[in-house]
Amino acid sequence: MTSGHPHETARDLMNPGVECIAAHETLDRAAQMMRDMKVGALPICGDDDRLKGIITDRDIVVKCVAEGHDPSKVTAAQMATGLVWVAADATVEEALTRMEENQIRRLPVIDNHRIIGMISEADLAKHLPDDQLAEFMHRIYAP
Repeated sequence: MTSGHPHETARDLMNPGVECIAAHETLDRAAQMMRDMKVGALPICGDDDRLKGIITDRDIVVKCVAEGHDPSKVTAAQMATGLVWVAADATVEEALTRMEENQIRRLPVIDNHRIIGMISEADLAKHLPDDQLAEFMHRIYAP
């Protein structure tokens, strides 16, 4: 798969308006933040302001509520698994590959050891040619 814009980087694709949830915050707080910001995922940051993971609305439902846990007692840190990210200067191809290999639809973008943005499907839809977007979607959603 090749990018329609070979000089674009992850920084060019990302949405810079990213807000972390603190690792010590509870999942009910995470859900409130997602609702208020109209997003489906939040990066989890530690006290050092470094990325520790990501939590999605689906994680809260499937891994907490459906398992009988209380979202007001489970912390974001307890849900942080498999940290996957991309450097801000990575190519679009590298970002897409990282998302495909890990079967994820949201990818944190890191610069100087700090999260500076997030790449989502909506960001890809704005920047990729239709055929490349279709190929990406097929790879992410194919069984």
